Amino acid sequence: MKKILRNFSILAMLILLGQMTMAQSGIKGVIKDSQTRETLIGANVVIDGTTEGTSTDLNGRFKLDKAPGDYTINITYTGYDPMVKQVTVSSGQYTDMGTIELEASAIGLAGVAIVADRARERETPVAFSNLNRQEIQQQLGNQDIPLVMNTTPNVYSTMQGGGAGDARINVRGFDQSNVAIMLNGVPVNDMENGWVYWSNWDGVGDATSSIQMQRGLSAVNLATPSVGGTMNVITNPAEQKAGLMYKQEFGSGSFAKSTVMGHTGLMNGKWAMSAGGVRKTGQGIIDKTWTDAWAYYFGASYNINSKNRLELYAMGAPQKHGQNLYKQNIAAYSHEYAKEFDGWPQGALEKFPESISGRLYNENWGEVSHKYTGKQYWNDKERDRYNPHYINERENYYHKPLVNLNWFSQFNEKLSLFTTAYYSGGKGGGSGTYGSMKWDYSGPSRMVDWDATIENNTQSDTAFGVLRNSTNNQWTLGLISKLRWNISEKVKASFGIDGRTAEIAHFREIRDMLGGKFLVFDGNEFDSPSQYNKMLGDRIDYDFTNTVNWIGGYGQAEYNYGNVTFYGMAGYSMIKYTYTNHFRKAEGSNDELTAETDWIGGYQAKGGFSYRFTETLSAFANAGYVSKVPIFDAVINDRDGTVATDPENEKFTSFELGGTHKSLNNQFIVTLNGYYTTWTDRTNSIGVQLEDGSEGFVFLTGMAQQHYGLELEGEYKPFDVLGFNFAGSLNKWTYTEDVTGTYKDYANPDSEETYNYYVKDLRVGDAPQTQFILGVTVYPMKGLRAQLLGKHYADHYAFWDPFTRTDETDKEQVWKTPAYTVFDLHASYDLPLRTDEVGVQVFVHVFNLFDEIFIQDAVDNSPYNGYYGENDEYSHEPWTAEVYLGIPRNVNFGVIINL
Repeated sequence: MKKILRNFSILAMLILLGQMTMAQSGIKGVIKDSQTRETLIGANVVIDGTTEGTSTDLNGRFKLDKAPGDYTINITYTGYDPMVKQVTVSSGQYTDMGTIELEASAIGLAGVAIVADRARERETPVAFSNLNRQEIQQQLGNQDIPLVMNTTPNVYSTMQGGGAGDARINVRGFDQSNVAIMLNGVPVNDMENGWVYWSNWDGVGDATSSIQMQRGLSAVNLATPSVGGTMNVITNPAEQKAGLMYKQEFGSGSFAKSTVMGHTGLMNGKWAMSAGGVRKTGQGIIDKTWTDAWAYYFGASYNINSKNRLELYAMGAPQKHGQNLYKQNIAAYSHEYAKEFDGWPQGALEKFPESISGRLYNENWGEVSHKYTGKQYWNDKERDRYNPHYINERENYYHKPLVNLNWFSQFNEKLSLFTTAYYSGGKGGGSGTYGSMKWDYSGPSRMVDWDATIENNTQSDTAFGVLRNSTNNQWTLGLISKLRWNISEKVKASFGIDGRTAEIAHFREIRDMLGGKFLVFDGNEFDSPSQYNKMLGDRIDYDFTNTVNWIGGYGQAEYNYGNVTFYGMAGYSMIKYTYTNHFRKAEGSNDELTAETDWIGGYQAKGGFSYRFTETLSAFANAGYVSKVPIFDAVINDRDGTVATDPENEKFTSFELGGTHKSLNNQFIVTLNGYYTTWTDRTNSIGVQLEDGSEGFVFLTGMAQQHYGLELEGEYKPFDVLGFNFAGSLNKWTYTEDVTGTYKDYANPDSEETYNYYVKDLRVGDAPQTQFILGVTVYPMKGLRAQLLGKHYADHYAFWDPFTRTDETDKEQVWKTPAYTVFDLHASYDLPLRTDEVGVQVFVHVFNLFDEIFIQDAVDNSPYNGYYGENDEYSHEPWTAEVYLGIPRNVNFGVIINL
C-alpha cells in the first residue's frame, strides 16, 4: 500500500504541474475512423476561409489556439468524407469538440471492418472492447500481442514460461481453442485443434491499426470457435498518407528490436503501398529463452474505380527461440516464497531444492562441453546450434506466412460484395528428446546431462538418445465472400460463404545425433532391416499427413429504425478429416494406412437487439446457440488411424444483457453487461473395440459447465491533464453436475462399461474469476504522457482436467492460487521539434513495476512436480501443484521517428 500511495503522489504532483500552465482559449478534440475507432494521424483541422489550422498528432488529437468567438471548422483526411462543424470558443478555456468520427469515402477503407464483422458502438448488440493503434503502442512494449488485451474485462493473457511468442489468452474462462483469433477477418486458429501460436505473428503488433475483442458468441458470422470471444486484429492495407517510421527498442534480457515501416501514400488517387520489416534479438529474461526473429509486412491497395477496390496483404515472422515449457513446484523457484503458504511440508523443500536461478529457472536447457561441435538439422538443412556452450532441449522454430487478396465491390446503392482469398503456409516445429537420455537430478527437476549423453552415445556406433524435431509443415487455402444487400433504409441483409482446405504434415526427425553415428528405429513398416539405422535428418517415431476440409455459409438480417437495431443470423458448416500414416501399412495391404471421416455438420444461430434511449444511454441484449464440430484429435487417433463412429458435437448456449452511458462531451464513458454461457457434451473420446472387431472411438457425453458474470469497462477524463480507465469482472465458472453413463466395448461383449466423473460444483480453472483494472494517465505538458496501470486478479483456480476426477472420494475443490496485484508504468514524450515534417517520440515501459512475486499459471494436483505425503494422492494443496511465476520486473524503452 505504501508503494501505491507513493506512486499516486508522484502522479498528483505531475497533475499539479500541468494545471499550473497558463490558461488560453481555443479548440481541441480527437479524430477517429467511424468503423474501426482507430485514431487518424495527420487529419487536417482548418478554420473556414483561412489557412489557419493544425493536424492531429500520433494520438489523433488536435489543439488549436483561437481567440473567443464563433468559428466554422473544416476537417479533412485522405480517403474520408470531409466534415464541417460549428464551434464557439469561450474566454480562458479550450472548447472540447470531443471525438469526431469520419466516414470512409472509399469502399475498401471500410471493407476490412465488414469482412472482420467489427462491432459498432451503440448499434451492434454484443459486449466488446476496442484498442486503437496509439493505445497498443502505448501499452504493448515488447510483450506478445495478446497481453495488451489484459486492460479489457474478462481477458487473461500470460507469457507462460516466458519464451517469445509462447503467450496464451483466456476469455470468460475459455482457453484460446475456444476463442476465435482473426487477422483482417481471416481466422488463424489451428485447423486441427483450434489453438493459436503467437510466435507465428511476432511483429504484427507493429503493423496493427486496431484490435477489437468481442466477448461471448460475438457478431462474427463465420463458423469460428468464438465461444469465449473473438479477437479481431486489423492491420492497415496501405496508409493514405506518405511517410516513414523507424522504431528502435531495447529492454531487459538483452532485448533489441528494430522496426521500419514506409508508406507511399495515395498516388494519383489509385495506388497506395506500405511495407515494413522487423529484426528482434534477445537472451530472454527467463533462463535461455533467447529469441532470434524477423518479421515482415506488406500492404497495397488499388482503387480500380469509385466502386471497386483491390487490397493485398502479406505478413510473416520467421523466428526461432528457446522455450521454457515445464511448470515447476513453487519451492523450485523460492523456498522463502513457498514457506508463505500455511502448512508447507518440510519434505517438499527437501524434494525440490531451490534453483540457483530462482524465479528465472528453466529446466529445458543444459550446458555442454565446447568440445562437442556436432551439427543440428532443421527445416531441411544442417546448421550450427544457437550457442556452443549449451543446448536447448526445447527450441521452437517456425515461419507461417499469410497472404490475403481482397476485392471490395459496390454493384449499386443496394448491393456490395466483399471477398477475401487467402493463403497461409507453415514450416517448422519444436525440439525435444527421444530415446534413452542421461539425466541430471541435482536440481529441483531433472535436466538433460548433455555431456553424459554424448559420452554414452560415443561408446558404440549406436546412439541411445538423440535430440529430435517434432515437425509441422502445412498449408491452408481459404475464401470468404460476403454479399451485403441494403433492402431498404431500415432493413439490411448479408449472405456469405466460408471455404477452407488445409494439409498438415506431422513427423519427427533427428535434430542432433549427440555424438552417435546412427539411431536404430524399426517403427516404419515400409523399411527393410537394412534401413533401420537412422542418421541426422532422418524421420523417426511417426510420420503422417492430415487434411481438413471446411465449407460453410450463413445468412444475416438487420433492422435499424430510429432508436432500435435488431439482428439475427444463422449459419451451417461441414468439416471432413482425412489421415494418412506413412509408417504403417493398411491391414492386409502394402498401401499406407489411411482413415477418413464423413462430413460432420455444425451450426450456429444468434440474434439480438440494441436500443438507444437517449443520445447518451443505450442498451443491448443477445442470445445464441452453437453446435460445434469436435476437433481432429477427438475424431481420429493420429497414431493408428482409429475413427470415431458417431462423433458428438459440443453445444454452447449464451445470453447477454448490457448498457452503455456516454456523456455528450465524451468525458465519461461506462459499459456494464452480464452474461450466461453453458457448455454441454464437452468432448471426451476413448478407444474401444467395435462390434465388427475393429478398433474405434466412442464419445462419453454429459460433461457440462456454466460460466456467468458481470463485466464493467469505462473511462473518465475530468481534466485535460488527467484521465482514468477502468475495467473489471466478477464471475462464477463451475461444472454443474456429476457425470455418469455407459458405453459398449466389444472386447467384453457380455457387459456394458460404466463411466463416472465427480465434478459437481467444482470451479473451472486456468484464469482468474475476479478481475479489476485501474489506469491513471497524466498529461502534465504538451507531448508528455504517463500511465500507471494496476491489475488485480483473484479467484484463480489452477488448471485441471475434469475427466481425471473418477474417484468418488476425490471431491475436494481445486487449489486456488493467491490473489495478486501487479503494476505497470508506461510513459512517452513527443519531442518539441521546430518542424511538422519530423516527429520523434521517446518511450519507456516498466512491467511489474514493484517486482511482485506471484503465480500467473498453475496446474492442480500435478503428477510431475507435486509433493505428496502418505495417503496424500488427491491433495489439492499448493505443494502438489506446479506453476509458472510471473515475469520479474522488466523494462522496454526506445525511440520512434516519424518522417
